[in-house]
Amino acid sequence: MRKVFVDTLYFVALINKNDQWWSKSIEAKARLSDVRFVTTEMVLIEVLNFLSEYGETLRKQVSLFVRDVLEDVEFDVVAYTETTLLNGLELYETRLDKGYSLTDCISMNVCREMGI
Repeated sequence: MRKVFVDTLYFVALINKNDQWWSKSIEAKARLSDVRFVTTEMVLIEVLNFLSEYGETLRKQVSLFVRDVLEDVEFDVVAYTETTLLNGLELYETRLDKGYSLTDCISMNVCREMGI
């Protein structure tokens, strides 16, 4: 089965119906029904952080959503380890001319390691 990495933008758009990318995220989800989604714990933390200022209702919704992702056997969530952090930091340090976040660097490393 083909694997597709899912990053913060997709999750935020899928959760927040007011997001400018919401309809595109719904379309993508429907088109990609035959793939296995992959993400990292760092991405899920970033999603929770991003939506933390959107009020109690959305905070509860995103919390339940993240729990569902973590429990979904069809979803691969790569765990945070000291090694993932250090490898991400190394990529971050070698790409100082870019606007990559540490989460982006960790995600890129995971994609590279998994052949995504």
